[in-house]
Amino acid sequence: MIPTSESPPTLLSQSERATVRPWLLLLSVFAIATCGLVYELIAGTLASYLLGDSVTQFSTIIGVYLFAMGVGSWLSRFVTGNLIRTFVRVEFLIAFLGGTSAALLFLLFGWSISFRIPLYSLVFLIGCFVGLEIPLLLRIMEGRFAFKDLVSNVFSFDYIGALLASLLFPLVLVPHLGLVRSAFLFGLINASVGLLALHLLRSELPRARNLWLSGLSVTGFLLFGLLRGDEITRWGEFAAFSDPVIYAESTPYQRIVLTKQKEDLRLYLNSNLQFSSRDEYRYHESLVHPGLSRLPQAKSVLILGGGDGLAAREVLRYPRIESITLCDLDPAMTRLFASSPMLTAQNAGALSSPRLRIENADAFAYLSEPRGPFDFVIIDFPDPSNFSLGKLYTTTFYQRLLKSMSADAALVVQSTSPFVARQSFWCVDATLRACGLHTEPYHAMVPSFGEWGFILASRKPLSGPATLPPSLRFVNEEVLAQLPHFPPDMARVKTEINRLNNQALVHYFEDEWAK
Repeated sequence: MIPTSESPPTLLSQSERATVRPWLLLLSVFAIATCGLVYELIAGTLASYLLGDSVTQFSTIIGVYLFAMGVGSWLSRFVTGNLIRTFVRVEFLIAFLGGTSAALLFLLFGWSISFRIPLYSLVFLIGCFVGLEIPLLLRIMEGRFAFKDLVSNVFSFDYIGALLASLLFPLVLVPHLGLVRSAFLFGLINASVGLLALHLLRSELPRARNLWLSGLSVTGFLLFGLLRGDEITRWGEFAAFSDPVIYAESTPYQRIVLTKQKEDLRLYLNSNLQFSSRDEYRYHESLVHPGLSRLPQAKSVLILGGGDGLAAREVLRYPRIESITLCDLDPAMTRLFASSPMLTAQNAGALSSPRLRIENADAFAYLSEPRGPFDFVIIDFPDPSNFSLGKLYTTTFYQRLLKSMSADAALVVQSTSPFVARQSFWCVDATLRACGLHTEPYHAMVPSFGEWGFILASRKPLSGPATLPPSLRFVNEEVLAQLPHFPPDMARVKTEINRLNNQALVHYFEDEWAK
């Protein structure tokens, strides 16, 4: 921070200081603490949406942000002259940078060659200015409180503000405002703190006309952004996705985006493609029928994930299935695919079937106590791109699941690409076998994804012949016979077993897909 060249303000008398309401200054501490943490959470969430691996993104964002705050605090020692003027300028700068951060990063993701450069640069810059705030405010409030009360009050309000931000962010801001509008809203709060300081301390700020103009300009700009936040998000997604975006929603768990180009409808979760309507039938028929067609006794099915209802559509082809339990984390996902006519046309209204019951819960917690028992389990989770998902591919998870399965039951796991992520695929197989299961790995070509892998597992080998339902578009007896054959470049390799305490699968997955 460049030192100001202005002369120090004239010290106020005791009576003049009493006219400034100290509690309003403490309220400012509360506000700026809340804003500072919200900007950090927005950057971490947005990075995990766009880059994947939430653990890595949040860890690096928090590290860079805290380091930058330390740099800002250190630089505050060089600020001389009129501290109030500098504090107000810093507030307006944070308001502008923090308020526009989510919108700017959304737009840059579609156009930037290396997204991490603007991401971490912006996080560092915001953190630096946030680090200046509290030291400057402490110096401004010096003399208005006894020192012990000053330090106690400032840090108490700082920590309380951080608690409020951590509660508001997942419960209110993300589900109801989204990242872009939340950033603009808290930018407005920062701008309001600057304007409040201008008003409360006006007797110590001669010639403040330019500051008022700056503050009101920033406020007006952020207010416009708050009102137009949804449009800004759509502009960013138009740049990030090759096809027109027809639906987008931020939930507490993920960013849901639907695109449509002619007859091709695509679903993206956190920017990762989940299906294309042109060829999803290949994936879902391969996921369901190689196992379920060989279980003539199966009457109850558990689907873990699969909130789009497409796997359920395939299960409902079997009249003998009496009940399906679909456990998906995100209620917004199942609600969308149960209510939109365009989407129910894709899943044939499966989520409204009287044979199906939806449980919106975390699968790991859901299976902490025995359920069912189920005769067939379909595990249709996203790829293990982070530790939160990786735990759903561990020995611990599979052992929990086995307690909810009948003696002759089988399960199938979507297991990423054995061509692109060969070690990842065989790590899933090794982990299932470590749980005492017999496995039958197989793969199918899905044009939108390439070669895709699945693993069928059961306590004992499945011996019954396949009895396929009619009218399938991809799977038939000839295809079933080909699916288990792996060419040399996808053949089994030795891997570690994926356990909760090593998450080997996530490391394999990151390394292989990064290439």
